[in-house]
Amino acid sequence: MNQGVALIIGAGADTGGAIARAFAADGYHACLTRRPRNLNQLGLLADTIRDAGGTATPFGVDARNETEMAALVARIEAEVGPIEVCVFNIGANVRFGIGETTPRVFRKVWEMACFAGFLTAHNVLPRMAERGRGTMIFTGATASVRGASGFGAFASAKAGLRNLAQSAAREYGPQGVHVAHTLIDGMIDSTFIRDNVPGVDALRDEDRILNPDHIACNYVHLHRQPRDAWTFELDLRPYGESW
Repeated sequence: MNQGVALIIGAGADTGGAIARAFAADGYHACLTRRPRNLNQLGLLADTIRDAGGTATPFGVDARNETEMAALVARIEAEVGPIEVCVFNIGANVRFGIGETTPRVFRKVWEMACFAGFLTAHNVLPRMAERGRGTMIFTGATASVRGASGFGAFASAKAGLRNLAQSAAREYGPQGVHVAHTLIDGMIDSTFIRDNVPGVDALRDEDRILNPDHIACNYVHLHRQPRDAWTFELDLRPYGESW
């Protein structure tokens, strides 16, 4: 397949899936990753993309594993095509007080939301720089800039990811690679929210909850930006969100 690739690290059923569908609709071959235990769900997402006329390949990979990530990127570049877009979209949101957060939980959240982002950048950005083009987008959150009570592990990992993105943008921007970071500030209309937050239908009707498809449209827009007017950080929130 001789076409550009959009690699989505963390292509879940909601935001990650919407991002994958949007880039596939824009003509890219969507390479989808989640942990191997979720490969069946990835297969369903790939089928949805193909049914809509796009192309997609699912990969089961642990994004925290340096060997697996290096092998994944090398395989995609050799067998599918050049990675033109890479989106790091792993969340790892948990809520525990500092006293209740175990070292294991803190380390796991950091590995998922920050270290895995480094491994992605480490393997993808040099290849983009060799070609002098490409876009890498890191999905952030309110926690990237504000540590709320009960979210010490998540906020510290997301803040680290944001700083990683800034460093990458300064390093690779002059080489023709667009690195961007998004701040998703508000609830997303996702399976978790629908199962745990009452009144979601009303929030959706009033446009007070983020639609994953609309988030995805902004990701495609970031990739399409001309390089004389690049955005590093884009914050997305419903109009009624307090900030």
